[in-house]
Amino acid sequence: MLTAAVFALAGVIFVTSFNTAKGTNLRTDDSLLKLSDLIRERSARNGDLDESTAALREDVDSLAERQHDLTDAEDKRLGALEGAAGTKKVGGSALTVTLNDAPPGAQAAPGYPEPQANDLVIHQQDLQAVVNALWQGGAKGIQVMDQRLISTSAVRCVGNTLILQGRVYSPPYKITAVGDQDRLRKALDTSSALQNYQLYVKAYGLGWKVDERKAVTLPGYSGAVDLHYAKPAG
Repeated sequence: MLTAAVFALAGVIFVTSFNTAKGTNLRTDDSLLKLSDLIRERSARNGDLDESTAALREDVDSLAERQHDLTDAEDKRLGALEGAAGTKKVGGSALTVTLNDAPPGAQAAPGYPEPQANDLVIHQQDLQAVVNALWQGGAKGIQVMDQRLISTSAVRCVGNTLILQGRVYSPPYKITAVGDQDRLRKALDTSSALQNYQLYVKAYGLGWKVDERKAVTLPGYSGAVDLHYAKPAG
């Protein structure tokens, strides 16, 4: 009787598994694959929307200039506001900082402990430290990857993947700042957070590169500038 019960239970399990699988492989986590594809698709979609928004904004600005004759003082004030908001192009000499994960199979340098997984990848605080140091160094404008930062921009990472203004990026990460190169470099060198990062560069081979660029033009921010927030329903 016990043997018959075991076989009956096994049969129930087989039937349940067959009905659940419906011809698919239960071991493959398709939901994760579909989620990854969805993230990539939405990121590309957001990039296309950014481009169309920028084109529409240029049309609106052009029409506004035709309909309203601004005085020199008003035009100067508008230009200053656009510059402060980050919606206007900015150009000049610049520094580009490149951060990257440690190379595959990275080992600790002599005298350092063996690395953990988190020691070998770029984290949110690393990117934030670079951006904050460049602002501290008097940057006139900053671009992370291909997006201009404004006052409401949030540099966030999930694992070692950057999510910036609705788009997803993977390392290496490039941060470009327009401004006085000496001041910008000094701000990077004196940042306590980046001094700590340099220890990981030395110990485990995290990527760190600073390039001087004579002439760079950063595009104006073209996304939405309205603040969005949550509030209790009802």
